[in-house]
Amino acid sequence: MLGDIALAARKAAQELFEKANLLPGQTVIVGCSTSEIAGHKIGTDSNIEIGFAVFDSIHEVLSEHNVFVAAQCCEHLNRAIVIERKAARGFEIVNAVPKPNAGGAFASAAYSALKDPILIESVIADAGLDIGGTLIGMHLRRVAVPLRLEMARIGLAAVTAARTRPPLIGGSRAVYDEKLF
Repeated sequence: MLGDIALAARKAAQELFEKANLLPGQTVIVGCSTSEIAGHKIGTDSNIEIGFAVFDSIHEVLSEHNVFVAAQCCEHLNRAIVIERKAARGFEIVNAVPKPNAGGAFASAAYSALKDPILIESVIADAGLDIGGTLIGMHLRRVAVPLRLEMARIGLAAVTAARTRPPLIGGSRAVYDEKLF
C-alpha cells in the first residue's frame, strides 16, 4: 500500500512539474490529508508513514528540478507552512513544530525530512497540489489556473492541482462591458 501511495505521489508531482512549466527556484505548495488517503475523514486518522511516503516522493521529484516544496500544516497550526529556510526569504517565521495530530502527518514528515526546516505563516507559491481537500488556495500566487492531472487520486484522496500566472490586464483579448462605463 505505501509503495502504491509513493508511486502515485511521485507521478502527480512529475505531472504537475511538467504541466505547470515550473522553473528552478519556484515553490510548490502541497496540502495533504493522510487520513483521506487512507479512506478516512480529513483530520481523523493522521498517519506518519503515509506522510513520509507522500512527502519523500514529491520532494524527490521537485528537488531534482530545484523546485522548493512548501508543506501546509493543518488548521491546528493555522495552515502554517513547513519550508527550507533558504526558500523562506521575506516571509514571517512562526515558532512551532508540527506533530502528526497538531499540524498533520504530512507536515511532520516534511519537518523531519528537510535539511533546515522552518515554519512560516504563509507563502506565495507558483503551483500547488491539494491531496484530500486541504484547501491550499490561500497560499497560491494570483492568478490560479486549475490543472487536470491524470493522477486524480493518491490512495483514496482526490488530487487537485493548480499553476499560477501573472494577471492579464487589457490587451486584445480583454472584453469590456460598455454598460459599466
